[in-house]
Amino acid sequence: MHKKIMIQGTGSSVGKSLVTAGLCRIFYKDGYKVSPFKSQNMALNSFVDEEGLELGRAQVVQAEMGGERPRAYMNPILLKPNADDHSQVIFMGKPCGNVTAVEYFSQTEKLRKVATEGYEKIRKSYDICVLEGGGSPAEINLREVDVVNMGMAELVDAPVVLVSDIERGGVFAQIYGTIMLLDKNDRDRIKGIIINKFRGNKEILDPGIEMIEKKLKEDGVDIPVLGVLPYLDVKIEEEDVLAKKLTAKKTKNDITISVIRTPKMSNYTDFDVFEFYDNVALNYVDSPEDIGDEDMIIIPGSKNTIGDLIFIKETGIYKKIIEESQKGKLIFGICGGFQILGSKIMDPLCIETPLGEEDGLGLLNVTTTMGEEKATYQVEKKLINCKGILAGLEGATVKGYEIHQGQTEGKEEMFLDGELYVGVYRENIMATYLHGIFDNGVFTRHILNYLRRKKGLKENKNLIDYEKVKNMEFDRWEEHLRKNLNVDKIYEILK
Repeated sequence: MHKKIMIQGTGSSVGKSLVTAGLCRIFYKDGYKVSPFKSQNMALNSFVDEEGLELGRAQVVQAEMGGERPRAYMNPILLKPNADDHSQVIFMGKPCGNVTAVEYFSQTEKLRKVATEGYEKIRKSYDICVLEGGGSPAEINLREVDVVNMGMAELVDAPVVLVSDIERGGVFAQIYGTIMLLDKNDRDRIKGIIINKFRGNKEILDPGIEMIEKKLKEDGVDIPVLGVLPYLDVKIEEEDVLAKKLTAKKTKNDITISVIRTPKMSNYTDFDVFEFYDNVALNYVDSPEDIGDEDMIIIPGSKNTIGDLIFIKETGIYKKIIEESQKGKLIFGICGGFQILGSKIMDPLCIETPLGEEDGLGLLNVTTTMGEEKATYQVEKKLINCKGILAGLEGATVKGYEIHQGQTEGKEEMFLDGELYVGVYRENIMATYLHGIFDNGVFTRHILNYLRRKKGLKENKNLIDYEKVKNMEFDRWEEHLRKNLNVDKIYEILK
């Protein structure tokens, strides 16, 4: 019989996604067929499944941790902000237009129908579903239109575990305030509490745990604390815009890579693999003063390419990119970054700008035309025309996925086979539409060794098997949860 449990949080970035992923791993390792589910996700990091349908990256990680292939029905509603006042809406993996928040919440019944449709696919095919909420269930102004927290729990009659973040401070206020702001029916769904990201001696926290459990009981709510998760530096990708790595202090190493952090940057998970390479520093930069000391500059994907291109120009970052390119530094563009490196972006339908077009950085002789149709598919490509930086890679293959609105044409040499411009280069300028290209160990080792040779450093012969090292981190996180949570009690809640 199908079982379910829902992970909600006292706020954003408290660790809901990782706790959900860890439970998927535990249930999978215990022999169950398990699926994650997040009815509504707002994220700029997305993935394309085997049917060419989009879903949020968090559900991809959760599916992988549960031993399953990611599928769009695991995240039936995906919102991708492309401006401050509206987002692209994706239902069951397919784009359905752009809406404002008011327009979005005016179609609650439709949203519930889409969410239920996605969940039903899981209910029929999986032993266990681990649902994830979004933000906080205590957004009482949204309860009537909610389809991601208690609204979703009510739709499928799921028990809830509440995750709180002690690192932010005020953890007991988070827990008590969240629970007591809910109406009785929603409070009754909460069957346990997890305190996340603890640093220090747990014995100091124990009196507080006893007091919060006692305080809740005095108010007629009997909810146990299921465990305290010590902070663990685990290398599992994050999709939240509050991810610390985006604002971390800049570092240097043998090889230093700067990723331009634009306002609508998307799929920065493309670069998580660099964390597994020795002597490589990865920094996210958003001002020209931070550029100049690195070995490679990457312009990442974007949900609003023209808007991010204008940002690069207005901040003066573009001047630094051009200066560094003239010095022979490797400049690499992915997806929106590919389009930005070209000579012009045409937008005849005014999808991204009322101006209709915008001059690019001009480092590649290509032009992009934004179209109504969105390209979304998984791809496997052979490397061709491998000279210069790519010498020695001829015939090697890379896998990844494409998500982009425009098509690019031009006169640059292609380094990935096919009729369309999927990957091109000119001397020290490279660009591709392929998200996940750096997950390919042979390709990435080659690029890093090119950079090492330029600096007179010894080449690194080690080949990173990204799937293998990811699974090692998945297992570390699973063991961490088993050690610090009352897993038996979680199984009781599940039943």
